[in-house]
Amino acid sequence: MAKPVSAFRCTECGWSTVKWVGRCAECQQWGTVVEAGAPSGITRTLKPVAVGATQVARSITEVTTEERGHWPSGVGEFDRVLGGGIVPGAAILLSGEPGVGKSTLLLDVAARVAASGRRVLYVSAEESVAQVRLRAGRTGALQPELFLAAETDLATVIGQVDAVSPELLIVDSVQTVSSSQNEGIAGQPGQVREVASTLIRLAKERELPVLLVGHVTKDGTIAGPRLLEHLVDVVCQFEGDRQTALRFVRALKNRFGPTDEVGCFEMTGDGIAEVPDPSGLFLSRGAGVSGTCVTVALEGRRALPVEVQALVVATRAPQPRRVVNGVDPSRVAMILAVLERRAGLRQIGEHDVYVSTVGGVRLVEPGADLAIAIAIASAMRDRAVPHDLAAYGEISLAGEVRPVNSARQRGSEARRLGYATILDVEAGSVQAAVGRALAAGSSVRERELDAAF
Repeated sequence: MAKPVSAFRCTECGWSTVKWVGRCAECQQWGTVVEAGAPSGITRTLKPVAVGATQVARSITEVTTEERGHWPSGVGEFDRVLGGGIVPGAAILLSGEPGVGKSTLLLDVAARVAASGRRVLYVSAEESVAQVRLRAGRTGALQPELFLAAETDLATVIGQVDAVSPELLIVDSVQTVSSSQNEGIAGQPGQVREVASTLIRLAKERELPVLLVGHVTKDGTIAGPRLLEHLVDVVCQFEGDRQTALRFVRALKNRFGPTDEVGCFEMTGDGIAEVPDPSGLFLSRGAGVSGTCVTVALEGRRALPVEVQALVVATRAPQPRRVVNGVDPSRVAMILAVLERRAGLRQIGEHDVYVSTVGGVRLVEPGADLAIAIAIASAMRDRAVPHDLAAYGEISLAGEVRPVNSARQRGSEARRLGYATILDVEAGSVQAAVGRALAAGSSVRERELDAAF
């Protein structure tokens, strides 16, 4: 009996099946199983192509190391993430959740580059030219060297490039452009692969930098085949909560610079603004109260002071509430257990505990453990921590304060901003650190008496 021919194949991993399924059983990707042509049985051989004299492989010792220069985009925080600016012929992919501000950022980049005298072509496959013009008028991005086109066909996009001859091409977005050379609708893996490959080949042949906007899935990963991230030179992720104005741009991959740089932006009514020194965004402006402590967190290479606030309220409920915002709930639960067992806060289990950060920033690193513990203890004892005190360090289950990475950089940034007292690994234990922090502060009742007289 003849073996049945596999009629369907996964475009991601090559898994084959005799019938169509919506999800690949091998790589668990949805919508990647497509119909495959039946094998013809003909074995074809590839003929070698003669290589020109300028293309012959050379010894590695004869290759000159000529660094490809960056040219600035005009947006300093974006250039920081790219490693100094835009490289000719580079393919840059910018991903992010819908509504986070990707198009606003790239329109600002396009306007700054056009203002410097370079011609820019902005291809919008999701919005009309009139919609982009309205946003550009609101954000002050009207430049004569900025050209707009609303196209979804890849061949037409290339025709626009031939007609305009830009020095920077922006495509928003790569999932909404389709090619007539590939079957399927826009956004399918085959179409995304074809469109990205063609645009990247165009960038390399013409030394034309290309900025691509990429959609993300529900879990935050870039939509489309993983090959897309391998093809481009730079992968940037635009992060931020739509309920807050703070935005971060991170480099997940960069062939021309470091991958640990972070750019800070703030969404305003007039568009997006750079934040070269974001230290003031994460600190409160009110008078000193109990339950607050400043830590120095790392975002890429940047050390940022972040204020942690805590509120402890007595409750009679059998299950006290634990509400957090901007911090890891599991780490807060562990810190509460350590405070109760190792630092003498025996009554913490009979109180509701609320922990939050200022400015909407998220603290996911363990270096913020000590500041969270001091803020909770300060709220529990109703004693304020001095304004010039900063704390950073990881807390172990034994109650020890463990060292964190880039401690010297954190300390230098804290001292630069005027924090005279720094609690870190030298405190030894969380009990000693809490004792030193609260001993230097004053109670709310004492401040009220001082103000009355």
